[in-house]
Amino acid sequence: MQLTHYNCKFKKQKFPITLVCDNVTNAPNLGSILRIADAFGIEGVVFCGKSIQLGKRMKKTSRSTEKYVTHRIEDDILKVIDSLKSDDYYLVALEITEDSQLLYNFKLQTKQPLALIIGNENFGISNQILNKVDKSIHINMYGENTSMNVAQATAITLYELTKQIKS
Repeated sequence: MQLTHYNCKFKKQKFPITLVCDNVTNAPNLGSILRIADAFGIEGVVFCGKSIQLGKRMKKTSRSTEKYVTHRIEDDILKVIDSLKSDDYYLVALEITEDSQLLYNFKLQTKQPLALIIGNENFGISNQILNKVDKSIHINMYGENTSMNVAQATAITLYELTKQIKS
Protein backbone atom coordinates (compact mmCIF):
# COMPACT_ATOMS: atom_id res chain seq x y z
CA MET A 1 0.00 0.00 0.00
CA GLN A 2 1.27 3.47 -0.86
CA LEU A 3 2.08 5.68 2.12
CA THR A 4 0.74 9.22 2.43
CA HIS A 5 2.32 12.36 3.87
CA TYR A 6 0.72 11.47 7.20
CA ASN A 7 1.99 7.91 7.60
CA CYS A 8 5.39 8.21 5.92
CA LYS A 9 8.10 8.49 8.58
CA PHE A 10 11.36 9.56 6.97
CA LYS A 11 14.09 10.53 9.44
CA LYS A 12 14.63 14.29 9.21
CA GLN A 13 18.21 15.36 8.71
CA LYS A 14 20.03 18.60 7.84
CA PHE A 15 23.02 18.67 5.53
CA PRO A 16 25.64 21.46 5.50
CA ILE A 17 24.77 22.53 1.96
CA THR A 18 23.64 25.95 0.80
CA LEU A 19 22.23 26.20 -2.70
CA VAL A 20 23.13 29.41 -4.56
CA CYS A 21 21.07 30.17 -7.66
CA ASP A 22 22.77 32.41 -10.24
CA ASN A 23 19.87 34.31 -11.79
CA VAL A 24 17.44 31.37 -11.94
CA THR A 25 14.18 33.20 -12.65
CA ASN A 26 11.54 30.77 -13.96
CA ALA A 27 8.79 30.51 -11.32
CA PRO A 28 8.20 26.74 -11.66
CA ASN A 29 11.97 26.17 -11.41
CA LEU A 30 12.14 28.32 -8.27
CA GLY A 31 9.31 26.32 -6.70
CA SER A 32 10.86 23.01 -7.72
CA ILE A 33 14.21 24.08 -6.27
CA LEU A 34 12.59 24.85 -2.91
CA ARG A 35 10.80 21.51 -2.96
CA ILE A 36 14.05 19.71 -3.78
CA ALA A 37 15.90 21.65 -1.06
CA ASP A 38 13.31 20.47 1.46
CA ALA A 39 13.45 16.87 0.22
CA PHE A 40 17.23 16.73 0.63
CA GLY A 41 17.35 18.58 3.96
CA ILE A 42 19.82 21.27 2.93
CA GLU A 43 20.48 24.33 5.07
CA GLY A 44 19.07 26.89 2.69
CA VAL A 45 18.73 28.53 -0.70
CA VAL A 46 19.99 31.90 -1.88
CA PHE A 47 18.25 33.21 -5.00
CA CYS A 48 20.57 35.75 -6.64
CA GLY A 49 19.47 38.23 -9.28
CA LYS A 50 17.39 41.29 -9.92
CA SER A 51 14.26 39.63 -11.39
CA ILE A 52 13.43 36.96 -8.82
CA GLN A 53 9.65 36.68 -8.34
CA LEU A 54 8.37 34.37 -5.61
CA GLY A 55 4.72 34.56 -6.62
CA LYS A 56 1.72 32.25 -7.08
CA ARG A 57 3.29 30.02 -9.75
CA MET A 58 6.35 29.43 -7.59
CA LYS A 59 4.20 28.65 -4.53
CA LYS A 60 2.06 26.19 -6.49
CA THR A 61 5.13 24.27 -7.64
CA SER A 62 6.85 24.41 -4.24
CA ARG A 63 3.89 22.70 -2.51
CA SER A 64 4.30 25.02 0.52
CA THR A 65 7.99 24.21 1.04
CA GLU A 66 8.74 27.94 0.88
CA LYS A 67 7.32 27.98 4.43
CA TYR A 68 9.90 25.46 5.69
CA VAL A 69 13.05 26.01 3.63
CA THR A 70 15.28 28.87 4.72
CA HIS A 71 15.70 31.10 1.68
CA ARG A 72 16.48 34.65 0.74
CA ILE A 73 16.89 36.85 -2.32
CA GLU A 74 20.10 38.79 -2.94
CA ASP A 75 20.81 41.13 -5.85
CA ASP A 76 24.58 40.60 -6.00
CA ILE A 77 25.81 37.02 -6.33
CA LEU A 78 29.44 38.14 -6.15
CA LYS A 79 28.89 39.43 -2.62
CA VAL A 80 27.16 36.17 -1.69
CA ILE A 81 30.03 34.09 -3.11
CA ASP A 82 32.68 36.22 -1.39
CA SER A 83 30.79 35.97 1.91
CA LEU A 84 30.50 32.18 1.65
CA LYS A 85 34.19 31.94 0.76
CA SER A 86 35.14 34.03 3.80
CA ASP A 87 32.92 31.76 5.94
CA ASP A 88 35.05 28.80 4.74
CA TYR A 89 32.47 27.21 2.44
CA TYR A 90 33.70 24.84 -0.27
CA LEU A 91 32.24 26.27 -3.50
CA VAL A 92 31.05 23.80 -6.15
CA ALA A 93 29.57 24.91 -9.48
CA LEU A 94 27.21 22.62 -11.37
CA GLU A 95 28.31 23.52 -14.90
CA ILE A 96 29.99 21.91 -17.89
CA THR A 97 33.37 23.61 -18.23
CA GLU A 98 36.78 22.82 -19.72
CA ASP A 99 37.90 21.37 -16.40
CA SER A 100 34.66 20.22 -14.78
CA GLN A 101 34.62 16.79 -13.23
CA LEU A 102 31.94 14.21 -13.85
CA LEU A 103 29.56 14.11 -10.86
CA TYR A 104 29.84 10.32 -10.80
CA ASN A 105 33.62 10.62 -10.20
CA PHE A 106 33.48 13.56 -7.79
CA LYS A 107 34.39 12.65 -4.22
CA LEU A 108 33.83 15.13 -1.43
CA GLN A 109 37.08 15.27 0.49
CA THR A 110 36.32 18.11 2.85
CA LYS A 111 34.41 18.64 6.05
CA GLN A 112 33.74 22.28 5.12
CA PRO A 113 30.15 23.34 4.58
CA LEU A 114 29.28 23.20 0.89
CA ALA A 115 27.82 25.83 -1.40
CA LEU A 116 26.36 24.35 -4.58
CA ILE A 117 26.01 26.98 -7.29
CA ILE A 118 23.51 26.45 -10.09
CA GLY A 119 22.99 28.64 -13.12
CA ASN A 120 20.44 30.51 -15.17
CA GLU A 121 18.09 28.44 -17.32
CA ASN A 122 19.53 29.81 -20.58
CA PHE A 123 23.07 30.96 -19.82
CA GLY A 124 24.26 28.81 -16.94
CA ILE A 125 26.73 30.16 -14.40
CA SER A 126 28.64 33.30 -15.33
CA ASN A 127 32.40 33.05 -15.91
CA GLN A 128 32.88 35.63 -13.18
CA ILE A 129 31.45 33.13 -10.69
CA LEU A 130 33.13 30.08 -12.24
CA ASN A 131 36.51 31.75 -11.65
CA LYS A 132 35.78 31.88 -7.90
CA VAL A 133 34.70 28.29 -7.24
CA ASP A 134 36.80 25.48 -5.78
CA LYS A 135 35.43 22.86 -8.17
CA SER A 136 33.14 22.55 -11.19
CA ILE A 137 31.16 19.37 -11.69
CA HIS A 138 28.76 18.20 -14.38
CA ILE A 139 26.27 15.43 -15.06
CA ASN A 140 27.11 13.18 -17.97
CA MET A 141 24.40 13.10 -20.63
CA TYR A 142 24.02 10.46 -23.30
CA GLY A 143 21.53 12.02 -25.71
CA GLU A 144 21.77 14.81 -28.25
CA ASN A 145 21.24 17.70 -25.82
CA THR A 146 24.06 19.04 -23.64
CA SER A 147 21.85 20.66 -21.04
CA MET A 148 19.25 19.60 -18.52
CA ASN A 149 16.55 21.48 -16.64
CA VAL A 150 18.17 23.30 -13.71
CA ALA A 151 15.80 21.85 -11.10
CA GLN A 152 16.26 18.29 -12.36
CA ALA A 153 20.04 18.69 -12.44
CA THR A 154 19.94 20.09 -8.90
CA ALA A 155 17.99 17.07 -7.65
CA ILE A 156 20.45 14.62 -9.21
CA THR A 157 23.41 16.49 -7.75
CA LEU A 158 21.94 16.89 -4.26
CA TYR A 159 21.17 13.16 -4.21
CA GLU A 160 24.82 12.38 -4.86
CA LEU A 161 26.21 14.99 -2.45
CA THR A 162 23.92 14.06 0.45
CA LYS A 163 24.68 10.38 -0.16
CA GLN A 164 28.40 11.11 0.14
CA ILE A 165 27.98 13.25 3.26
CA LYS A 166 25.90 10.51 4.94
CA SER A 167 28.47 7.79 4.32
